[in-house]
This record gives sequence, structure tokens and C-alpha cells, in this order.
Amino acid sequence: MRKEILIGIMIAALAILATACSQANESNGNTNAAANTNTSDTASTSMTTTGPDNSEITTTTDSNGVKTETRTFKDNPRVSKVVVTTRSGNRTVAVYSASGEQKDVSQNEPPDVLHATGDAIADAAGWVKDKSVTAYDKTKEGTEKVADKTVDTTKTVVDKTKEGAKKVGDKTVDTTETVVDKTKQGAKKTGRAIKKVVTPSP
Repeated sequence: MRKEILIGIMIAALAILATACSQANESNGNTNAAANTNTSDTASTSMTTTGPDNSEITTTTDSNGVKTETRTFKDNPRVSKVVVTTRSGNRTVAVYSASGEQKDVSQNEPPDVLHATGDAIADAAGWVKDKSVTAYDKTKEGTEKVADKTVDTTKTVVDKTKEGAKKVGDKTVDTTETVVDKTKQGAKKTGRAIKKVVTPSP
């Protein structure tokens, strides 16, 4: 009889112990989950500032100390963004083109990649400038040269026309003077002839 009572007491104690352990594990699990949630909330910090060349720079640091600086260009035709990642003192720089192409420029990055112009970054990545832009620039330059030549030619034509008009004007004046002189001479001769006719011979 004593053995049966003793076994019953032991079984009851084990059941109580098992229940207590189960409740402790659940409590620890809940505490750990809450701690993980709080850690993930404070694991990374983020800050966004305005960058040059119409861009924005977002800086993020995670719980492991990895710093990521993302510079996003709003309207650059050659570069869409630059991502600088610093992990344990090692820095990597990735450049993304407007079409989505990615290139690592860690070895030949332009100085101060977070403040350099988009064109300088694209040149460092080896991306050639759009030929249509170059053609537009050359066309514009050619148009300006043609316009300058047209103005010069117009001036020359105007100058020559003025010069020709002066010459014609001078010749007209000369001819008029000659006609007037000849008319005067003719009038004098005619006057002498009339005098001879009117004056009777002695």
C-alpha cells in the first residue's frame, strides 16, 4: 500500500514539474520574440539628404555596423544610382546605368563619388556618352556657324550695294555737271552768233 501511495505522489510531482517547465519555456520564448522584435526595430538607422546634380543620398547603418549610402539621380540620362557599401572597413562602389546595367567601380571610382557629377561617374564606369546628344551639340554648333556666315554675307552685300550706289550717284553728278557745262558753252556760242547777225557790218 505504501508503494502505491509513493508511486502516486511521484507521478503527481513529475506532472507538476513538467507543467512548470512547459510554462517557463513559453515565457522564455515570448521574451526572446519580444527582444528580437525590438532589435529589428532598432537594427538600422536611415537618413536622406539632398545631393548635387539633382540627386538624393540615403544613408543606412544596420545592427552589424554595415553602412550603405545610396545616391539616386532623378534625371541623369547615363546614371540612375550609386551604392557605396562599407563593411568592416572595406568599401565597395556599384554604379547603375539608366537602363539598369550594374558595374563595380571600387578600383577606379571618381573622387568623392557621392558628390561627383553623374557624367564623371558614368565615365568612370566606362559608359559612352549618348551619340545623339553629341550629334545634337555638333548640329547646334554648325547652325551657329551658318548663321554667322549668313550675317557676314548680308553685311558684305549691303556694303557693296551702298558702294555701287555711291559710284552711280557720283557718275550721275559728273554727267549732270558736264551737260550743264556744255549747255552753258553752247549758249555762249549762240549768243555770239546772234550778236554777229544783229550787228551790221560797217
